[in-house]
Amino acid sequence: MVRDPQEEAQQRKRWAFSGLALFVCLTALAGLLVGLYPSAASWMSARDQAKLIDRYDARIDNATPISAHELIQLAHRYNERLTSGASIDAYSHVPRGTGAESEEGLSYWDQLRVDGSEVMARLRIPTIDVDLPIYHGTSDETLLQGAGHLAGTSLPAGGLNTHSVITAHRGLASAAMFTNLDKVKDGDRFTIEVFDEVLTYEVRETKVVSPEDTESLGVQDGRDLVTLVTCTPLGVNTHRILVTAERVTPTPQSDIDAARAAAHVGFPWWAVILGLGIAVLALFFWRSGYMGTAQPRGRHTRAEDHEEDMDAE
Repeated sequence: MVRDPQEEAQQRKRWAFSGLALFVCLTALAGLLVGLYPSAASWMSARDQAKLIDRYDARIDNATPISAHELIQLAHRYNERLTSGASIDAYSHVPRGTGAESEEGLSYWDQLRVDGSEVMARLRIPTIDVDLPIYHGTSDETLLQGAGHLAGTSLPAGGLNTHSVITAHRGLASAAMFTNLDKVKDGDRFTIEVFDEVLTYEVRETKVVSPEDTESLGVQDGRDLVTLVTCTPLGVNTHRILVTAERVTPTPQSDIDAARAAAHVGFPWWAVILGLGIAVLALFFWRSGYMGTAQPRGRHTRAEDHEEDMDAE
C-alpha cells in the first residue's frame, strides 16, 4: 500500500497550544479595541441622546396644547424681562426687574420643562449631522449629555429682541457633539424644536474670540438670534467659536415636515469591524496550532511500519 506523502504528513499533525500566537492575538485585539473606542463610544452616546429625544417627544405628545402654549408664553415673558434690563439672581436664576409684575413662574429651571423632562428643546444641524437635546445650564455634567443653554441669555423660544446662546463640547472621545462646528458656513441652516414649534435659523457670521469677549452675545434690537458656542483650537481650547444665526420666517415647510422625526443613530460599523477582527484573530490562533507540530517519524508509527513490512513481502 503506497500512501501520499503529503496526506501522511497532514495526518500526523496535531493541534498544539501556542503561547506566542496567543500573545500576538491578545495584543492585536487590544489595539483593535483602542482604535474602535472613539467610534463605539460616539455611537453609544448618540444612541442615548436619541432615547432622550424620543422620551421628550413622547412627553410633548402627552402634554395638552394649553399646557404647551402656557410654557411657551412663560418663556416669552422670561425673555422680555431679560431685554427690559432685569438682572439674573445668582442663586434662583430669576430675572428681577423694577416693575410690579409677579416673579412667580419665572424661575429659569422651570422654563420649557414639560412633565419633569430635563430637555428644553432639540437642536438639529443637518450639514454636520448634529441632533442633540438642549438642557438647562452649562455644567460639566450637563455638557456630557448634550448641548446646554447658557443661563442669562434668551430662552430658545424665538421672538424679536432675543439672543439665545447654546454650547456643547468639542473633541470628546465619547461623543461628536460640536466637534465639527467649525465646518458650518454662512448660509447653512439649523433648527430648534420647542414643543410643536419649529424655529429655523440661518448662519450669518462665524468668528473666533477669547473666552472673555461676550460682546457678541448680547440682544440686538429687532433681531431673533441664536449663537452656537464651542471651544477651539481642538484639544487646546484657548478660544471660542461663535456661530451666530438669524431666524428665518416663515419656517420652511421642509423643516416643519422633518420635525419630530426619530433621531438617526447610524449603523454601528464599529461592531462589524470588531466582529470581523475577532474572527480573523481566532482563525489565526487556530491555524497557528498546526504549525510545526508534525510528529517525528519514529514515534507512534509501529503499526504503520508493520503494515509497510507486510506490503514489502
